[in-house]
Amino acid sequence: MEHIRRENPMIFSRGLAITRKLGFPDVIMPGDIRNDLYLTLEKGDFERGGKSVQKNIEVTMYVLYADGEILKDCISLGSGEPNRSSYHSFVLYHSNSPRWGEIIKLPIPIDRFRGSHLRFEFRHCSTKDKGEKKLFGFAFSPLMRDDGTTLSDDIHELYVYKCDENSTFNNHALYLGLPCCKEDYNGCPNIPSSLIFQRSTKESFFISTQLSSTKLTQNGRSLTLLVGDKFIGVFKFDFLLLQFLQDILDTLFVILDDNTEKYGLLVFQSLVFIINLLRDIKYFHFRPVMDTYIQKHFAGALAYKELIRCLKWYMDCSAELIRQDHIQEAMRALEYLFKFIVQSRILYSRATCGMEEEQFRSSIQELFQSIRFVLSLDSRNSETLLFTQAALLNSFPTIFDELLQMFTVQEVAEFVRGTLGSMPSTVHIGQSMDVVKLQSIGFFTFVFSLPESRRILLPVVLHHIHLHLRQQKELLICSGILGSIFSIVKTSSLEADVMEEVEMMVESLLDVLLQTLLTIMSKSHAQEAVRGQRLFFGVGSQGEYVSCLLSLLRQMCDTHYQHLLDNFQSKDELKEFLLKIFCVFRNLMKMSVFPRDWMVMRLLTTSTELLLERVYVWNSYFSLAVLFINQPSLQLEIITSAKRKKILDNKYKLISVAFCCSGEHKIHFIPGMIGPFLGVTLVPQPEVRNIMIPIFHDMMDWEQRKNGNFKQVEAELIDKLDSMVSEGKGDESYRELFGLLTQLFGPYPSLLEKVEQETWRETGISFVTSVTRLMERLLDYRDCMKGEETENKKIGCTVNLMNFYKSEINKEEMYIRYIHKLCDMHLQAENYTEAAFTLLLYCELLQWEERPLREFLHYPSQTEWQRKEGLCRKIIHYFNKGKSWEFGIPLCRELACQYESLYDYQSLSWIRKMEASYYDNIMEQQRLEPEFFRVGFYGRKFPFFLRNKEYVCRGHDYERLEAFQQRMLSEFPQAVAMQHPNHPDDAILQCDAQYLQIYAVTPIPDYVDVLQMDRVPDRVKSFYRVNNVRKFRYDRPFHKGPKDKENEFKSLWIERTTLTLTHSLPGISRWFEVERRELVEVSPLENAIQVVENKNQELRALISQYQHKQVHGNINLLSMCLNGVIDAAVNGGIARYQEAFFDKDYITKHPADAEKITQLKELMQEQVHVLGVGLAVHEKFVHPEMRPLHKKLIDQFQMMRASLYHVS
Repeated sequence: MEHIRRENPMIFSRGLAITRKLGFPDVIMPGDIRNDLYLTLEKGDFERGGKSVQKNIEVTMYVLYADGEILKDCISLGSGEPNRSSYHSFVLYHSNSPRWGEIIKLPIPIDRFRGSHLRFEFRHCSTKDKGEKKLFGFAFSPLMRDDGTTLSDDIHELYVYKCDENSTFNNHALYLGLPCCKEDYNGCPNIPSSLIFQRSTKESFFISTQLSSTKLTQNGRSLTLLVGDKFIGVFKFDFLLLQFLQDILDTLFVILDDNTEKYGLLVFQSLVFIINLLRDIKYFHFRPVMDTYIQKHFAGALAYKELIRCLKWYMDCSAELIRQDHIQEAMRALEYLFKFIVQSRILYSRATCGMEEEQFRSSIQELFQSIRFVLSLDSRNSETLLFTQAALLNSFPTIFDELLQMFTVQEVAEFVRGTLGSMPSTVHIGQSMDVVKLQSIGFFTFVFSLPESRRILLPVVLHHIHLHLRQQKELLICSGILGSIFSIVKTSSLEADVMEEVEMMVESLLDVLLQTLLTIMSKSHAQEAVRGQRLFFGVGSQGEYVSCLLSLLRQMCDTHYQHLLDNFQSKDELKEFLLKIFCVFRNLMKMSVFPRDWMVMRLLTTSTELLLERVYVWNSYFSLAVLFINQPSLQLEIITSAKRKKILDNKYKLISVAFCCSGEHKIHFIPGMIGPFLGVTLVPQPEVRNIMIPIFHDMMDWEQRKNGNFKQVEAELIDKLDSMVSEGKGDESYRELFGLLTQLFGPYPSLLEKVEQETWRETGISFVTSVTRLMERLLDYRDCMKGEETENKKIGCTVNLMNFYKSEINKEEMYIRYIHKLCDMHLQAENYTEAAFTLLLYCELLQWEERPLREFLHYPSQTEWQRKEGLCRKIIHYFNKGKSWEFGIPLCRELACQYESLYDYQSLSWIRKMEASYYDNIMEQQRLEPEFFRVGFYGRKFPFFLRNKEYVCRGHDYERLEAFQQRMLSEFPQAVAMQHPNHPDDAILQCDAQYLQIYAVTPIPDYVDVLQMDRVPDRVKSFYRVNNVRKFRYDRPFHKGPKDKENEFKSLWIERTTLTLTHSLPGISRWFEVERRELVEVSPLENAIQVVENKNQELRALISQYQHKQVHGNINLLSMCLNGVIDAAVNGGIARYQEAFFDKDYITKHPADAEKITQLKELMQEQVHVLGVGLAVHEKFVHPEMRPLHKKLIDQFQMMRASLYHVS
């Protein structure tokens, strides 16, 4: 609050009211004094009292002291309001059981709390005389019990005593001796009936209280400790103890000062108990309270002597006692015990100007001797002592900062070195103690940032780490410690000379680090061989030790390397060391766990090239060279310019060695080295990519010479391109590597240019062009997959790539892989119908034959017949989930035919039942007709497969145009929605932006015969209206010539756009590209014919549904449809068509339309007939309350029919 007050002084200068939390905050800081009682008037139950109506009851409340005086200004109605001496409740009209629920705060001074009580007076307020209020009863409640505790936080039922206006409350003792509630009544002796106030047994009054006080309590045990005049022990009441932490600690240290000899150990135990409470996760947030107390409120200047004495006594007893629970608790409290010790000594020094400094230092030295004594004890045969040592080691690092307040860095480092040195070596202690010891060492690694302490502590820390690594124990913890040390030394090297520290680390760690890495690698290889799969090397401690080794090598200078070489006594030792380090580097590059910046290590690797040439064949050499070039740490775009030239020299050296392998050797690299060489081209550096071009050219040329084609290069190149780019590799300029006809970078020609010079240039050019187009689609696919793109984008991109593999490259295996990827995407998006159509593509590639098929994807080794059967079953299941049973029925028949030919009657029975259930589902289950939307993607910012194309999309269930448009804009947040349906011009098509053009379209069904058959159920027709649809229509109304103001139907033309898709919907995607669009204009008369004809079909379908109903149902839909047609026919609609097209002038001016006018009349007559049937059905089922509407429809229908007969 003080921080807010300082930052916003203007707010607090305007009489701002500050409201405190109702109840305690999570943490009560020392000095935060509060004493508020929150009281809630809950409810009351009162008698009528002989009145004919219920009372109007008002409650008046007073706070009275022990002498009967009303306490002034002890009632607060809210923040910002002035305090008052009395409180008056609101009045509920004629209610003998009022419910108030009013909260009042009582800020009563602490010194007035004991002996005070609350009095509630009840009055009836007259409705006739507004000022007349008659007292009829009262209740009261003391604020504090006899044992000094306050009212509990609960609802209290108070007794109501009868009284009247003549009653006097001057002598409050007359009622304070009475029981105020049931609990009080149980503790009272027999009450005489002659008292002036008698209880009304049928009346009661309820209040609830909540105390927020840092001085008063509702717990008797905590009260005893707070106000007691002598120490009586430790009370385990956790939260209350922490709630009154400052008072309890003050009391403890006062007791300690008064009688140290008698209560010193007991105070120490109490202090340990309180400190260990703060270690509990439930009370961890009270640690700032303890810190604030020690820094600002603690005043025990003499306490440090007794605390050191008790702590040392505990340490010295640890070797003798069998039960050491209290000693272990003291060890866990070491951090705060030292804080009290140090703060106490600081207070004493201030008060005495530094007296007894030598005695204090001597006592700390003796205390650390006791600590070393405890740690040096052999705990292998004593689990209790082991726990004590572990508790001490866990807490030991926390005292470092406290000691720095009294001692220099060097002195504290000496304390730590002596303590760590007193611990036995790893050979003589158990595994659990190993862990604790190393964790304690790990906590002290931050001290290494100080050069003075680092030189003191480093030898002992390295000694313990060396022992553990030599015995291969606790490797994960050791790696963390080493990583911290190396990081700190590296940072310190920027400011000071660390030559001596690095020399120490090289002598102690380099050899054992190499040996540790080799051991870990051999274990990894063994596990890999057992499990039959490659393990990731960077898991656990392995990657940590790689980092440690490289960090050490990076920090070594020429002097360190020279000293290292000088220390070898013979060439055999040097050879053994070099072989060991080479073996490590070789395995590291194979396992690909390099950090980004391994400059020194990579240069060391290149120095071993001569050894490589003598030992390994060319294939191994190239593999190692590729691993070297592809290391992330050596990529030019992430390093400084100062290192770039040296790295480029090494890269080109390796590549130039690769070109030394000529002649017949090159054929041996096909196809094994295509993938690794392709990986080199993925490095986004033009120089490296261009040098790799001749390698691919040579491979194509050598295979062409030997086999007459380069099918192996082609197949492997496409396969590796797909896998690498799908993994997120490659960039936009990568596609240019294969395709550009001009020179890309300096003197190096593109692959296409080199191919054009060969005799096999036609097949070569075709191949390079296809690969370039494949790259475009792969890069789009990669961008969609690795980004947070929507499912629609991912599905569209996958469909585009899948079709490319099928139609242009004819890679069946890749095509099948992407079929299954697309199917998985559909299943994830719950597009079950589309998933079925996708899987059907693979099914159609298979035949009902017994040809064996190898294991592929998730399919086991099986016959082609078995795989096709499994696919058919799965596809039928997906069609069922997508409610597309009509598509599943042909597959059921196909399976049935196969089962019947094999006499597999059990499977035949199953599939026939499945087919029958599909027919039942078609007739019984409700299916929604989806809406369709045309979407145009205009602008160069769209992905390649969408750019400047238009699609028709099948919407989701219940999805309308507004929702679909919002979904598309959320999928393409940079896009702008076009507000007109006109085709965009070239400026929009070529701009660097995104424009979306969306409008709804109407499907044009292919199965027109089914829709025109009268006996076909509407549920069947509904399916064929919106499925297997390839053509869609969009109508745009416009007026040709001047608009006829009297009847707009005369000039209302329709611009009808018909869109033809590449595939029918539904299919393998929810949207397909438009391959052709046709535009025609529909005359007003033709439009009228189509409108009436469509309405007749709609009426017939609706009436047919109700005709087959045998009971009265909800006919609101039929009522609305009939009303819409008949009312429009009378007031507009058909009437307008009659005026427009049956007029003699129109017929005279348009003699060619005579046949169409006759057709329109026939349709109108047909509509009259259909409406007559509909009204008959409506009359049969209409509810009696809807009879007036039915009569209105009959009357209007008669008018409509009369007008049509008049025309005809």
